[in-house]
Amino acid sequence: MALAGTTLRRAFNLGLLTGIVYFAGTLYWITRVMVMYGDLSTWVAVLVNAALVAYLALFPAIFALVVRRLVIAHGPQALMVAPIVWVATELGRTHIFTGFPWVLLGYSQTTVLPIAQLASLFGVYGVSMLVAAMSAALAVSAVSKAKGAEAAQGISFTGRYAPFATMLAIIVAIAVWGAHRAAVAEWTRSGESIRVGLIQGNVDQDEKVQSARAPAIFQEYLTMTRQAIREGAEFVIWPESSTPFRFEDDVFAAAQVRGLARQARVPLLLGSDQFVRSPTGGPTTFYNSAFLVGADGSTRGVYRKMHLVPFGEYVPLKKLFFFAAPLVQAVSDFSAGEDAALLPVGNHLVSTAICYEVVYPDLVRRFVTGGSEMLTTITNDAWFGPTSAPYQHFEQASMRAIEEGRYLVRSANTGVSGIVDPYGRVLARTAIYQPAILVGEARFLKTSTFYARHGDILAYASVLAVAALLVVARRVK
Repeated sequence: MALAGTTLRRAFNLGLLTGIVYFAGTLYWITRVMVMYGDLSTWVAVLVNAALVAYLALFPAIFALVVRRLVIAHGPQALMVAPIVWVATELGRTHIFTGFPWVLLGYSQTTVLPIAQLASLFGVYGVSMLVAAMSAALAVSAVSKAKGAEAAQGISFTGRYAPFATMLAIIVAIAVWGAHRAAVAEWTRSGESIRVGLIQGNVDQDEKVQSARAPAIFQEYLTMTRQAIREGAEFVIWPESSTPFRFEDDVFAAAQVRGLARQARVPLLLGSDQFVRSPTGGPTTFYNSAFLVGADGSTRGVYRKMHLVPFGEYVPLKKLFFFAAPLVQAVSDFSAGEDAALLPVGNHLVSTAICYEVVYPDLVRRFVTGGSEMLTTITNDAWFGPTSAPYQHFEQASMRAIEEGRYLVRSANTGVSGIVDPYGRVLARTAIYQPAILVGEARFLKTSTFYARHGDILAYASVLAVAALLVVARRVK
């Protein structure tokens, strides 16, 4: 509504303010992480977090600037292009610089399953566009309140309500289709089933770095795994960095894991750091990895995390952030993996996204187009503490199941662990900060969604549409 009548500069400032409020409210927990685990003082952590918030706020600011320019050129009804502009800026936020697509607008509908089914066609960006379109339609209806004002702004009384009526009809149609799709849920009855055991060790981050606690932590994971197998688990998953040792380097501890898998004839997926030494004597490469131990006890596959956490696993632009020297020193200097490796479980292939990789729709889609029949994700959310972040993380992971038409199973050190079906229904989940063993059914699936086949075509089309609209707008004084 504000963008219907203001200056370009004020439009930019309003968008910037909106972004600051939004990202400060959703990413406040990053300050806590840097203070507790990055060795930063509170004021420096606030400064670093403020820099991140200010950067992310530029995207709503650009959105506001572009929409206002289009309104100047074409009148208040041009507000209806706002959804296209918004999705273009969300795509930019996903890929520009380090990329940080945390809490996109579409995630607000993750638990509204009839609406969330739209993600199976156009991904989370399609859901974002729908939410923004409804807001834009309401704004068009509200920018003029009297017939005289409508005439002055070039909006007829009928035109004032036409966008709202149209969007309402579209939303009802999508909701009816989505409810039917989720109700039929044919994919929940197809594919080979498997009982998955998720191990939530609930190990505090401070404990993980205490060498004296390592043996006890490891034995607890083995004990919980045996319990999961007794409860019928046919595939067991440990969280990210769950082993208090490097799996390939501690032969004795790894032998216990291999022996358990071999004795029970149950494959086991676990997260562990990996050192790869150069055969030519060069520097050692450090990876955040996931290892698949087969039912025969051998290592059947390794996936190396491809999209690292900025300021968590590496520091971009270290010279620029010179004032955060303790953080730079505290951050592990991981290297990014290069292959979207799939892991064999029996006669099937599964994929795993490590930690916040799961918020990148196209990365997860690469696994599915490569042949993944089940999505797994492992994470250590102990960094976040008892904040909103673990819940945000789980909601975003759940959207991937709808997009790809796959079961998603998630093992998190401190929660939320859970099983999500291809329609976004959470079949089972744990509470945060409680040790838990979760055993439930999932299925291997091969049928793909429209989104899995075609990807973010809607989002990229939005970028092209915005560029074309701006070219046209340049011709209007």
